[in-house]
Amino acid sequence: MKVLLLNGSPDSNGCINEGLKIMEEIFKSENIDTELIQIGKKAIPGCIGCRMCKKTGECFQKDIANEVAKKLEEADGIVIGSPVYYSSPNGSLLALLDRVFYQASNLTMKVGASIVSCRRGGASSTFDMLNKYFTISNMPIASSNYWNMIHGSTKEDVYKDAEGVQTLKILAQNMSFLIKAIKLGKDNNLLKDIEPKIFTNYIR
Repeated sequence: MKVLLLNGSPDSNGCINEGLKIMEEIFKSENIDTELIQIGKKAIPGCIGCRMCKKTGECFQKDIANEVAKKLEEADGIVIGSPVYYSSPNGSLLALLDRVFYQASNLTMKVGASIVSCRRGGASSTFDMLNKYFTISNMPIASSNYWNMIHGSTKEDVYKDAEGVQTLKILAQNMSFLIKAIKLGKDNNLLKDIEPKIFTNYIR
């Protein structure tokens, strides 16, 4: 079993990275492997709607998006982390996620979770935006005892937010349980076949 940890911050050693490390320790204690992917300061163009990935299986823009999509297909879950930019996720991260989730093949029953960090406000709307990638992809969302947010301007500040740290630990514990439960269900052939997607246009 494996979880991808996606740091969507340009700061590869900041608050989000520290939050993911907190979760990583819990996953290790639950015998779940992890892989951390750093977006960092990479230039990531957005989706141009050409749909080439549906024909070839990957985006024609040869960058980190193809790598992340393949790894997500092979993983049992993903944690997406982002700082708050004007009450929304980092723009480079959103460009990446649009392409990854559009091109990735069946993501059914892969567990998703998102974490966000901010100095003060905008965390809830950022959290909501990230979770929408899971709800459109047949992915169950792991929850905690509060919304998955940590506060601070530096990675040292993260540990001053005792409630935020506890939230991330419980999130990782709950996510571990879900991943194991879903694997048990799959091993016992309890997962139903997925119906083909029905597309309906409102304007004909």
